[in-house]
Formats: sequence, C-alpha cells, structure tokens
Amino acid sequence: MYYRGNYIDSGDAREMGFKRQRIMDQGSSYYATPPESSYLYNPPPPPPPPPAYSYHGQPPPFPVVRLRGLPFDCSETEIADFLHGLDVIDVLFVHKGGRFTGEAYCVLGYPLQVDFSLQRNRQNIGRRYVEVFRSKKEEYYKAIANEVFDSRGGSVPRARSLDESKELAEHTGVLWLRGLPFSASKEDIIDFFKNFELAEKSIHITATFEGRPTGEAFVEFASADDSRAAMAKDRMTIGNRYIELFPSSPEELEEAVSRGRVLDKPVDGRDPNEVTSVLRMRGLPFSAGKDDIMDFFKDFVLSEDAIHVTFLSDGRPTGEAFVEFASTDDAKAALAKDRMTLGSRYVELFPSSLEDMNYTTSKGR
Repeated sequence: MYYRGNYIDSGDAREMGFKRQRIMDQGSSYYATPPESSYLYNPPPPPPPPPAYSYHGQPPPFPVVRLRGLPFDCSETEIADFLHGLDVIDVLFVHKGGRFTGEAYCVLGYPLQVDFSLQRNRQNIGRRYVEVFRSKKEEYYKAIANEVFDSRGGSVPRARSLDESKELAEHTGVLWLRGLPFSASKEDIIDFFKNFELAEKSIHITATFEGRPTGEAFVEFASADDSRAAMAKDRMTIGNRYIELFPSSPEELEEAVSRGRVLDKPVDGRDPNEVTSVLRMRGLPFSAGKDDIMDFFKDFVLSEDAIHVTFLSDGRPTGEAFVEFASTDDAKAALAKDRMTLGSRYVELFPSSLEDMNYTTSKGR
C-alpha cells in the first residue's frame, strides 16, 4: 500500500494499523472539500470548512464504497485511476483464506464523492467491468480487522485462479451458466441437473434485445447446499458444448433479467432472424485476433475498428466476436461463410445488431 508517498508491504499489519487508526479517529476530515490533487493518498492541505449537508441532525455518512469484479492482479494505482477525480483516502483489498476475492473497499474524501463514484459502476479496469456499491463504516472496519488478522501470518498473495475463486465463493442457491448451445431449452437444463429437483420457473435463460439467446442462464436451486453440490457439473457438456458454472446471487439474477431479456418474452415485435449490418461469430480459436477475422472475411471491406472480440471477466477470450459490415447486404452475403473454418475450428455466424453488440460488450465481455 502507499503511505505518505512511500511504498509499504501490504503484509505489514503495524503500519497498516497505524494508518487506518488515524482514518477511524479523524473521520471529520473526510467531510471537507477535497484538495485539488486527487492522487492516491496525497496528503491534503488544511481542511476548509465542511460543505453544507442536510442530514437533519444526523452525522454525515462515512464515505466508503465497495468495488467488486477487480482483476486479481489489481493495484491501488489502478483503482486511483478508475476513480480519477475523486479523493481516494484508503484502498483495502479483501482477502478470504489468504486469497484476493476481487473486492476492495475505498474510503473517499467526503460523502458526496460516494455518489460520484457510483457513476463509475460497470466501467472497466483492463478488460473487466467493475461494480461499485455503497458501503458502511461497519463493513469497512470489519474488513480491516480481517485483513490485519491475515497479515499477521505474513504477506498476503494477491492472485488466485478462477477455479479457486469458485471454490471460495459464497453460495446463495443461484448458479450462473455460461456457454449454453443457443438452441438449449429449459428442459435441456433440467436434464443437465437431473439429480436435483428443478421447476421450469426456476430457470431463466437470458436473451439479447432482439430475443436471441445469449448462451447464458441463471438457475435457482432449492438451497445453497444444492447449488454447491451442482458445481460438480462445472465444465460438463450439453450437446457438444461444455458448460461453465459460477456461484451467483438473487440480486445478480434480478439485475440480469431486468437488464437483459427473458428468452420467451416478446421483444418489440421484431424478428430475431432479421439481418442487420452486424454479425456475431461463435467458435473462434481462442488465439484468433482481428487480423484473422479480417482474413476470414477477406472478400469484404473491414477495418479493425469494425471487429469486436469479446472476453470473459478474467480476461480470457470467449471464442466470440461481433463484426460490423458496411451494409446489410454485405452482412447477408457474409452469412455464406457460416460453418467455414478458421484455423482448425469451424465458425458459426448469426445475425445480430448494434444493440446486441453494445449490450454484450458493456458487460465486460
């Protein structure tokens, strides 16, 4: 961590404790107008009078937010850049069992900056979109206590694998499925989890704005124990597609359904198979770059800016991409390349749209 301009090992619990004790004891300094420089931990000038707040006799809230979805090698400087323009007083990375969880608490200069920080919700650090949530002083203090406890055992490693992250994740009875065949139905998912009691209403296949399946779904199990046991099916197949499973939550399910579309829900009367100037590619080699895609469509005029390769939240390629053609006619003609090969893999092509492309890429993929 940074401390008065010097770098200190994050495992030094004494320095960390001294610094954060001052943060706890001098909370009133957070409610001052921020200094001109917002670089991480830059010592502020003498605080001017605090801004006027209308809390009706109550003390102003502690200015702390929680970030989720951080890259596992994320640094404090990257968070300072992510919150550029705000006064980042402290960054506390959250660990569980000695491993970074992808979450952090950020103490800001004063309460109004919490509102500004929420405007960064779902913006990216690297290739990962980061969620920003309001937090509380009690949650921040509890996280400090946990970090100090871990630090006494030595320096805390920052990185962990995706599989380890799944094992450590809390289960709430909801799983997120990714990699489904676009033709997969609720019955297929019930059969996939045939050792568990599932009703159709507990399965939520998501779709694009045009009503096309995204290859993703949420499944509500009877209990957290059931969802934990169901993780044994991770990377097993439906048809010829292996399915990835991730612990999720009712809140993420509700958000996904509200931001996306339920598959069988009517979508503005539009024909999902109508061709626009955008095609979606699926089945690309994970090593495929924009040059490879341009060569695949060498009979068409394409620029690199017209090709959008998508990535998983951990930065790995999905094997999918969106391509913007010069016209609808070009996109229709390009569909003749459906199921032709790129390298050793045959590539599937699907009609898509700018809305579909923007929605998918906004999710950090």
